[in-house]
Amino acid sequence: MNGNQQNIKLLLAEDDAMLAALLKFRLEKEGYAVLLCKDGKEVKEQLNSSLPDVIVCDIMMPYFSGIELVAHIRNDLRSQLPIIMISSAGNEQNVLSAFELGANDFLSKPISPSELVVRLKREMSKV
Repeated sequence: MNGNQQNIKLLLAEDDAMLAALLKFRLEKEGYAVLLCKDGKEVKEQLNSSLPDVIVCDIMMPYFSGIELVAHIRNDLRSQLPIIMISSAGNEQNVLSAFELGANDFLSKPISPSELVVRLKREMSKV
């Protein structure tokens, strides 16, 4: 376990249960405290009670898309916490919309858990 990630609260928003379990396992192994949300409604409820240190969010989710959640975090909550978007629907418009609204990074599925860890460390080093 890497001490640098100790106590970093990471919200993982992913509706694919297998991928969510894989990423949660790997991120916890790296020392992140992972809170898993399976849809946009759960994410909004969680954000309204307490903000994590970083978010990894799928673009395509039930109730609220990742793009709607980025807009909510940046505009309504006025938070600059790091947001890494993930999606298999890597069409250019979704990616551009996420970046225009304030997402910090984007990964296309299938995701390499190791690459996600490296990108998380990079984003957290800027905070």
